[in-house]
Amino acid sequence: MPDKIMVGEHLYNEAMQLIIQSAEHELLIFDQDLKRGEFSSLATYELLQQLLSQQITSRVSIILQDSAHFQDKCPRLLNLLKTFGHKMSVHVTNQSAKHAKDCFILADGKHYIKRIHIDQARFKYAYDDVATVKALHTRFEELTEAIQDTVSITPLGL
Repeated sequence: MPDKIMVGEHLYNEAMQLIIQSAEHELLIFDQDLKRGEFSSLATYELLQQLLSQQITSRVSIILQDSAHFQDKCPRLLNLLKTFGHKMSVHVTNQSAKHAKDCFILADGKHYIKRIHIDQARFKYAYDDVATVKALHTRFEELTEAIQDTVSITPLGL
């Protein structure tokens, strides 16, 4: 697949689903708030549920800059977090990481989709692009160092 920039919300949603569907073991997701893309859709829920159910070692890690949309508008994903809390995590960055305006999804260390700027539906995606995924994985690790909070589905202390 050529490495070119694609444009359009519909195409972005389709490519996002393809990358999520390609995951067999691990998904790493960085997004500002999950408002763009079809994160609240039944299709995304089913793909993530399948990933988390099929392998004992499968994992989904999400880093957000703001979790309000996730908590208020993504009940299916909250349900997955409740069911698969031992395999799924959702974190919120501190202020130092709020400047990042791109977002990306990494699947199994080899497939990716990267939205170039959150406010524009310009993106790249590829299968078997280990070099690009490695660079984005390094970025994801840097974002984990900026985690301020963890989204929990249970009240503190219970």
